[in-house]
Amino acid sequence: MNMQLPLNIEEVLPHRDSMRLIDRLLDWQPESIVVEVDVPHHGPFNHADGVPAWVGVEYMAQAIAAWAGCKARQAGREPSIGFLLGTRRYTAHQPYFAAGSCLRVEAQCELMGENGLGMFACRILAGATELAVANVSVFEPRDAMAYLESGEA
Repeated sequence: MNMQLPLNIEEVLPHRDSMRLIDRLLDWQPESIVVEVDVPHHGPFNHADGVPAWVGVEYMAQAIAAWAGCKARQAGREPSIGFLLGTRRYTAHQPYFAAGSCLRVEAQCELMGENGLGMFACRILAGATELAVANVSVFEPRDAMAYLESGEA
């Protein structure tokens, strides 16, 4: 079953206001997602040179959250909270993302366990130029609120 695109990013991503860093959902497949980020001129992470490249990890994590939100919507559920566990081999090819630029963030599911642990191969591009790449580990518990209240988080 394929979902009709374009969905509004807020329909699949639980992040709101200044903490929602991705702007558009371009493509969703059962094993991958493509989103866009309009790098802002002003925001919580901006510096004179733009947005620091380390914020790319959060762009990747939010792309994965949107992927999970698409899966939830396809199953008739609301998007839920997930957790960024970490990255392996995050490589940024420049120190900042230029304010005003449009970035394409791609995430490919490499592994998703029944226990909610997942690994994604991610990259950030500006046009055809790769700006950053990483493997991102995530965790989506079955009941995020119960998990948070358990003190295990």
